[in-house]
Amino acid sequence: MKRFSVENTVFEQLPDYCVGVVVARGLDNHSRSEAVSRMLDQAAADFAQANREANVRELPGVKACRDAFLALGMNPNKFMCSIESLMKRVQKSGALPHINTVVDLGNAFSLTYQLPMGAHDVDKLEGDIQIRFSTPEDHFLPMGEEAMETMPAGELVYVSGHTVKTRRWIWRQSEDGKITGDTSHVLFPIDGFRNVNGADVLTARDALARLLEQDFGCQVVTGYVDSGNNVFDFE
Repeated sequence: MKRFSVENTVFEQLPDYCVGVVVARGLDNHSRSEAVSRMLDQAAADFAQANREANVRELPGVKACRDAFLALGMNPNKFMCSIESLMKRVQKSGALPHINTVVDLGNAFSLTYQLPMGAHDVDKLEGDIQIRFSTPEDHFLPMGEEAMETMPAGELVYVSGHTVKTRRWIWRQSEDGKITGDTSHVLFPIDGFRNVNGADVLTARDALARLLEQDFGCQVVTGYVDSGNNVFDFE
């Protein structure tokens, strides 16, 4: 049994924070899925068309993340949240590269529901995975780097054991957290806020779960974490 949780102190600063969770086992990430590639292409084209003139940072989901960054003492202009960065890239180019099934699914759903969505290889976790404030015992390996970074205290992170998977909450993923062709057991967290897009979090969670179960034959479990229930246990 593994556990996904959000430290209770996080809700003291972000009281409406919530996370929808999908855990899928048995996903073939070696083979390219043409259906997922088409889904990503369509999601990117639709977003670019609908938001050609939009100020991305004022879209409700992005604004909520930016406000949360400010509440956490992080500059959202210097450390752009993942969903804002993704949207601006698509707004400019109208497309995204195809990486692999897991990454492409996450990007497609992020654009469709305008929500940050991560992906973590369950088999690489050091036990449980948690969203909490960092300690100096934690460490982070930047994507593409070989030198480990020590962490300051008090930064909101996704972490397993003392290995930080994502710095500054939903800003930058680690090399350790990279999804590869060998990834077959995945935890997808979908970050949101009950007072802004909580319903969308649940809708995206359930749609992703159905797709993984019906189209990919995965064993799927879903969860939901907020201030009233900060723990989700899964196999």
